[in-house]
Amino acid sequence: MASRAEDDAPANPAAVAGSYTVNPGDVLEVSVWKEEDLQRQVIVRPDGFFSYPLTGDIQAEGQTIEAVRLEVGNRVSRFIPDPVVNVSILETRGSKVYVIGQVQRPGEFPINRYVDVVQALSMAGGTTPFAQLDSIKILRRQGNTQMAIPFAYTDVAAGKRLQQNIVLKPGDTVLVP
Repeated sequence: MASRAEDDAPANPAAVAGSYTVNPGDVLEVSVWKEEDLQRQVIVRPDGFFSYPLTGDIQAEGQTIEAVRLEVGNRVSRFIPDPVVNVSILETRGSKVYVIGQVQRPGEFPINRYVDVVQALSMAGGTTPFAQLDSIKILRRQGNTQMAIPFAYTDVAAGKRLQQNIVLKPGDTVLVP
């Protein structure tokens, strides 16, 4: 499992610039140049879609902004020749991780950058004296499957097995028993 966790963390966060994928709850601004009636702020619904004039529902969850822009453009082009479409993120409300269990401040935390496990534990105020530091799990859902990625805090704190300190994805839960 550790090798899969290594693959999840980008070696260089700058190398994945522009690869943000849209999450439910995100607020987007969608516009078509010279079409005032087609300038809208939309919220990505829990099902991952948003509604937009002339296009119907568009799936945004898991898509990059560029992919959403191209899809809107393709659908609008049936009614407007050569549309110039812009899509931008106004708010990343859907990018959250959860830290629960033996931490000082359990809860949900917005992530607007790359956040790893140690950083998420810090955001939650650190662990309590009762925490089982070598039994921490990161719960991650991929489609209908949920996986538990092990995390041994004492190894990472000692500078060992640092590949465990993966970058969290929106929706991940750090469980501290």
